[in-house]
Amino acid sequence: MAPPIGHDKDRPAGLNGPARIPSPRTGLGVAVAVLLGLAALVGLWAAFTGVGPARLDAAVLDGSVEARTDLLTAAAVAVTHLGSTAAMAVLAVVAGVRLWLTDRRADAVLVVGAMSGAQLVFRGLKELLDRPRPPEDGHLVHAASESLPSGHATTAIVVIGTLVVLAWPGRTPAVRTALVAAAALWVGAVGLTRIYLGVHWFSDVIAGWLVGGAWLAACVAAWT
Repeated sequence: MAPPIGHDKDRPAGLNGPARIPSPRTGLGVAVAVLLGLAALVGLWAAFTGVGPARLDAAVLDGSVEARTDLLTAAAVAVTHLGSTAAMAVLAVVAGVRLWLTDRRADAVLVVGAMSGAQLVFRGLKELLDRPRPPEDGHLVHAASESLPSGHATTAIVVIGTLVVLAWPGRTPAVRTALVAAAALWVGAVGLTRIYLGVHWFSDVIAGWLVGGAWLAACVAAWT
C-alpha cells in the first residue's frame, strides 16, 4: 500500500526504526583530559618553583589581608566551610546514593569515584611537593596540611563539575548556561576564600583548579 500523502515529510528518512544513539566522542574527551593534565603539571611546577602566577602570591595575599572586613570574613568562612573537602565528600555521597537508588548506577559511580580519586590525588601531591602555607599569623581558619595544591579548589571543581555533567542532558541552552555560571561562581568563590583567609597562596588555588579540572575530564572520559 502506498504511504499516505505527506508521509515522507512528516517522518524524516532513517527514523523508521529505533533511533540510533550517537557513540560517545571518546577521542575528544581523552584529548581534553590530556591537555588539562599538562596544564595542571605546568601549574604545579610554576607554584612549586615560584614562577608565573606564583610571582603574584605575596601581593595577592597582602591585598587580601588589607581588604578584610568583619562582613567579608564571615561570608568567606561560611563559603570555605560549605566548600570544604568534607562537605564536598558528603554532597557526592548523597548524590551517589540517590542516583544508585534510581538505577543510575554508572552515574553514581562517577560522582563518588571522582570525588574519592580527587581526594587521593590532591593529598598525594601535597605530600610530594610539601610546600609550606602562608605565615600562620595571617590565618583566619585552621589549616594543618601542606599548601600545594588547594584541596578545596580541587574537590569543588570535581564534585560540582560531575553534577553539572550529569544534569546536562536534555536541558535547554538557558538552563545549561545557568548551570555553568552557577558552578563557576561557586568554584571560584571557594578558591578565593582560601586566599582571603590566609591559608593558601594564589598559585596553590590556580593549581588546585587545574588539577581538579584535569581529574574531572579524565573521569568523565572514562564514564562516557
